Amino acid sequence: MSVAFLLTTLVVVVTPGIGVLYTVAAGLSHGHRAGTVAAFGCTLGIVPHLVATISGLATLLHTGAAAYTVVKYLGVGYLLHLAWATLRDKEALMVEGDTEPRPAARVIASGVLLNLLNPKLTLFFVAFLPQFVPAGESGSVAAMLRLGGVFMALTFVVFAVYGACAAAVRERVLARPGLTTGIRRVFAVCLLGLSARLAVA
Repeated sequence: MSVAFLLTTLVVVVTPGIGVLYTVAAGLSHGHRAGTVAAFGCTLGIVPHLVATISGLATLLHTGAAAYTVVKYLGVGYLLHLAWATLRDKEALMVEGDTEPRPAARVIASGVLLNLLNPKLTLFFVAFLPQFVPAGESGSVAAMLRLGGVFMALTFVVFAVYGACAAAVRERVLARPGLTTGIRRVFAVCLLGLSARLAVA
């Protein structure tokens, strides 16, 4: 496990994206537990990409323009749907002191779907992981699994910290109800920006 791999992975994971945005929204809306569960869901969503990379499916996705385009625009469509729901539905980012916690399965499923429809994650694994696996040596699959496991562990820890920080400022948001509308609008704009970036990638 090289220092270069750990540092690069940390930079990639810490950089805010849709997973961070989702985890922060969960922590802000429903508290620390929801933020942690959302972080777990986003981390679990990495598994299909890792499996695809190891099995060679990611190479087909990378070289097949049609397949990549389909997955990419499914992701764009889902981000647009989330942006619209966040902007129009007041319950999409409801910050209340006595709010009912969302079912963990629902939070996890949403996190998995977010990352499942992110083709950039698969391409990241294709371009990044093989650089740290010795070519032509036995045990390359085990090495990729090990590296992928480290990537997932760092993802969970970093995302959980984001969720905890959001939950920590939740009381301040509760004290100023007018902030909720502004926060929903900011999140909607961020989701629109992410969808635009993915569309033109």
